[in-house]
Amino acid sequence: MHLSKTSPSAVAAAFAAPVAVVLAVFAGLAGCAAAAAPAEPLVFSQPLILLGEVHDNAAQHALRLRAFEALLAGGARPTLALEQFDREYQPAIDRALRQTAPPDADELIAVAGGAVDGWQWEFYRPYIALALRYRLPISAANVSRTELRSVMRDGLAASGFDPQVPEPLLQALAQSIEASHCGVLDNATARRMALAQVARDQFMARVVERHADRGVLLLAGNGHVRTDVGAPRWLSAATRARSEAVGVLEAGDPTAAFDRFVFTPSQPRPDPCDAFRPAAKP
Repeated sequence: MHLSKTSPSAVAAAFAAPVAVVLAVFAGLAGCAAAAAPAEPLVFSQPLILLGEVHDNAAQHALRLRAFEALLAGGARPTLALEQFDREYQPAIDRALRQTAPPDADELIAVAGGAVDGWQWEFYRPYIALALRYRLPISAANVSRTELRSVMRDGLAASGFDPQVPEPLLQALAQSIEASHCGVLDNATARRMALAQVARDQFMARVVERHADRGVLLLAGNGHVRTDVGAPRWLSAATRARSEAVGVLEAGDPTAAFDRFVFTPSQPRPDPCDAFRPAAKP
């Protein structure tokens, strides 16, 4: 996310952006060169797949799309659950899917609020098109910005989420949020933002539980599929046993809290901390 101001209130408001909080700071590590090698094809071993991503990484989307195509070619018919769709649009999505003439991918994206969200839809359109071709259920797996602001203000319970969050989990999220915002956040603001992250993770877990009988492919940022602080943490034991959390990481990312992970090269992008640095004087 890009912030134009650095006050705590401005930073908190910017959390409403749809991009999930980055939970790791990339660093050069021994073995980076090996990690940058082309990723092997993804093959899934469980019916409930929580599949991570760095949202703007084109190589990762290509890798994951091939894995989705292979999964469908093998006969699986899972629900496609998308972080990119907020749950308030689920009734509209369901109505569109029930139409005699189903929508195409662009029409469904529009029905699901895509015109007002900041996602790079060229990356997600192919997944949605495949789901429509195979007539898969499509589930919104995110919580709306309005709801997240309520969670930050009033807490988890007020919005129907589980408030029993272990302190180490909440503090770990808050510290990661502080790091990803280049140190401009105070801990109190980061903890409120961490509650919003927990709400998203809990709802993603609910979506997986709801569709567990037929199988699920959840597409979400790597932070959401982490086994220590993400959605897998909120699955029931029985559902967790049938799931796998797959991190799809950029080379050099030290995060290892997944059932397994693969690496792709990093996507070139500006340093996100540039927005927080004083402009150089001429």
